[in-house]
Amino acid sequence: MLTKEQWLKRKRRKRGFRLLVLTTVVMLIIVSAAYIGLSVISFNSPMLTGIFQKKITLESPIILKDLLTPNDYSRPQTPLPKVNSIVIHYTANPGTSAEANRNYFENLKTTKTTSASSHFIVGLEGEIIQCIPLNEVAFASNDRNSDTISIESCHPDKTGKFNDITYQSLVQLTAWLCAKYDLKREDIIRHYDVSGKHCPIYYVEHEDAWEQFKNDVMAYMKENATK
Repeated sequence: MLTKEQWLKRKRRKRGFRLLVLTTVVMLIIVSAAYIGLSVISFNSPMLTGIFQKKITLESPIILKDLLTPNDYSRPQTPLPKVNSIVIHYTANPGTSAEANRNYFENLKTTKTTSASSHFIVGLEGEIIQCIPLNEVAFASNDRNSDTISIESCHPDKTGKFNDITYQSLVQLTAWLCAKYDLKREDIIRHYDVSGKHCPIYYVEHEDAWEQFKNDVMAYMKENATK
């Protein structure tokens, strides 16, 4: 025959066991419901994109920093608070080098003929010169100066078409910047898309080539993402 103390101890053990079973059942129901809910949601949906999509990281291309001297006409040192797009330009000076175009921007501090500059210039031999720091505004893209990075590219003739080595460097640089700022295909734009100016002229006159350029940038990002 059980004593009162033994009876109370046995009762507490049974109550604890029932509580454990109930808690386990509730947890299984919650986990099952969550799994079923996730299984019916597309993993491409905006709800899950932020959870499962990792930011792409790319190795930086070789960049020669030759920053412009601070001045009111080409490097005002105005802070660039955010980057929403990469703007593609062309130099409009057939056969000229990246260095020559960089020096043109530099000399504006003396000539004071206009306000102009670009963050980067890609040359005829694929060289990339950086003229403006990425945290500063360049005078390149009209009313989009305040939220864009600009790239000028050199070209051999008046068609404005970039040669192969310039093109490859432009693709690599644009892809690196897109990865750095977590930008998408639609965030790559032409100067033409901002102001209506026929710049870069080849991509304004050849929409198919422009679409191919953006495709090549996206393909480069996918193929060269750092593991």
